[in-house]
Amino acid sequence: MVDLSGKVAVVTGAAQGIGREIALSLAENGARVIVTDVTDQVFDVVKEIDALGREGLAIKCDVTDPAEGKDVVGEVLHKYGKVDIVVNNAGIYPARAFTEMTEEEWDRVLRINLRGTFHCTKAALPTMIKQRYGKIINISSIAGSVVGFQNLVHYSASKAGIVGFTRSLALEVAQYGININAVAPGPIETPGTKTDEIVYEQTRKTIPLNRWGLPKDVANLVVFLASDDSSFITGQCIVVDGGYTLQ
Repeated sequence: MVDLSGKVAVVTGAAQGIGREIALSLAENGARVIVTDVTDQVFDVVKEIDALGREGLAIKCDVTDPAEGKDVVGEVLHKYGKVDIVVNNAGIYPARAFTEMTEEEWDRVLRINLRGTFHCTKAALPTMIKQRYGKIINISSIAGSVVGFQNLVHYSASKAGIVGFTRSLALEVAQYGININAVAPGPIETPGTKTDEIVYEQTRKTIPLNRWGLPKDVANLVVFLASDDSSFITGQCIVVDGGYTLQ
């Protein structure tokens, strides 16, 4: 267990999958967790947090709208007086061949994945600078940051962008005691990835640890990066892929 008692965390895209597990894991370790997403499922996740005996708050938020990001931070400050941790997890990965990709499809992925990270970080950073403390964890991917994937050019570009964003901003805010890091998951078992049993099994065989990752594998690293145990780590992109990209 990591001690996050008294910490206030905001997790975007937390209604399901990796984001949900991150929110629950932060709560399990003592943080008050603000669960945000565009769907009503955020209220179900908060019920799960309540069942753990922890405190959660659900706020519907579209990360592509800078005003909504500011509203979330404003509501959190009104209720708790601070924001200690921000996990930028909201993202989409619709497969599309580049030759068939429209400008609208490209823009939508970049708007949610990359601009959403910008908006939520921009909203929270002034408070973190003022309190001279903060942990920002951006969820990237091995796609773009380490390897390429067919039919995911827009997604890969957005996730590579998140790594560059993380490294550069970490330099700017280190003087304020703020740590900014990225996590790059590989094959993680979620409702969105386990759709074809043949592909699922083929992928498993390519992973040296011989299994798909679980959302908890990502969440465990996020919890560490959100804690003071990681206080000397900043500007890094840490891969969680069972050795997939080592081959």
